[in-house]
Amino acid sequence: MHRSNHPLTPSPFRNLLSTLARAALVAVLGAALAAAHAQAPAAAPASPAAAPAAPALPAPESVSLDKLGYMGTFPPEGAQRVDLSNSYKYPQMRWALQHLRELQPTRNIRRGAAPASALQADPRPLGAFSFDDDKGQPITVDQWLTRTYTDAIVVLHKGKVVFERYDNQMKPWTPHLLFSVTKSFTGLMAAQLAHEGKIDPEALVTKYVPELADSAWGDMKVREVMDMTGAVRFREVYTDPTTEIFGYSWSAGMLPRPPGYQGATNIYDFLKTLKKEGEHGEGFVYRTVHSEVLGWIVSRATGRHWAELMGENIWQKLGMEEDAHVMVDSVGTPLQGAGLNATARDLARFGEMLRLGGSFNGQKIFDKAVIDDTANGGDRTKFQFRGIQTARPGYSYRNQWWVLHNADGAYEASGIHGQMIHVNPAAEMVVVKLSSHPVASAAATQALTLKAWSALAQAVRR
Repeated sequence: MHRSNHPLTPSPFRNLLSTLARAALVAVLGAALAAAHAQAPAAAPASPAAAPAAPALPAPESVSLDKLGYMGTFPPEGAQRVDLSNSYKYPQMRWALQHLRELQPTRNIRRGAAPASALQADPRPLGAFSFDDDKGQPITVDQWLTRTYTDAIVVLHKGKVVFERYDNQMKPWTPHLLFSVTKSFTGLMAAQLAHEGKIDPEALVTKYVPELADSAWGDMKVREVMDMTGAVRFREVYTDPTTEIFGYSWSAGMLPRPPGYQGATNIYDFLKTLKKEGEHGEGFVYRTVHSEVLGWIVSRATGRHWAELMGENIWQKLGMEEDAHVMVDSVGTPLQGAGLNATARDLARFGEMLRLGGSFNGQKIFDKAVIDDTANGGDRTKFQFRGIQTARPGYSYRNQWWVLHNADGAYEASGIHGQMIHVNPAAEMVVVKLSSHPVASAAATQALTLKAWSALAQAVRR
């Protein structure tokens, strides 16, 4: 285990899967497809908060990378090797989440040449802080981190690093795949452009992307994309290759295409094939494809690649320590809802900027009105649509951020397998937690996570 409290650190699959193999790869798809947080029957919309069956989990110490010894010889041989044939199986996934660009094509997000912005340290023994878990049993912060297969955590209080821990071979400079945390970056970029009058949230999507005229988005408003209330047939049943999640993965290059495949070979062409199901604006249904459409709108409105915008408008202005990178498809389209990779410390800088209302390092990144609109949340009634979001009671969704509506005004970005940026304005706290949990669904750990957020807020206030 590596722990650090320093103020500044310097800086799938070659052959077609058989039907039986597909069924065995539920966990593979759960990891590879950041579009989904949970399964649901084909007749009902899937959701990141749908309660999964409780699986038997491996002991965290039994699947540590030090114990597994992946990729430790030159060259790695046999069971030691992690490649495209096994990188999204568990526990190989634990290595892959820290080494994505060694496995998949990516595009760089440059930090620039300026010195990194300082993160001052004020270390506190938060690891020993005890609280009651979701079953009413005592647990410490350190035990919570181990139990949830954490790779890294950084806690800021009033902008200072009060707690920082790295496990599972993670280091302060190691980039980690963030899955759906990516959506929240895309959402804020779109919200800022809307604030500047460069995107009209009430306009139809086709104003910016006419190529989607014959798709689900043909009569959908941009705001319905931003808040995921647009109605699109996109089922995420990982054991059923006839559902749209397989089309998404084939088009993005996440899975090998079947012999004779004549479908889309990139994400944007795949989006054109999706049809409307239901009424736009009726209720919130979480769908990664909305984030891909939103990213397309951002690029059309600016004439810039998503990675360039991230680098120039966010990474360089914040004074990040390390470059980031994003997974891309065969034509260089970034996975704007799933593909970002970054370090915990740089994500902490991003979270602190949000806490401060959009500015950091002497730079305005977002207008305060954009941050306030996001933190105030979306339509809580629409969030309750069809009773899907039972694991997140009281929440709403705005600009691709999850809003808790608790007494502290907290809001967060969330990705499968335990990726989180949690902002608590009242406690003046930011938490970044990066993990490689065996279960993709946020519902598997959500109740415990809420207990932990409350405990950390209590601890930093002391």
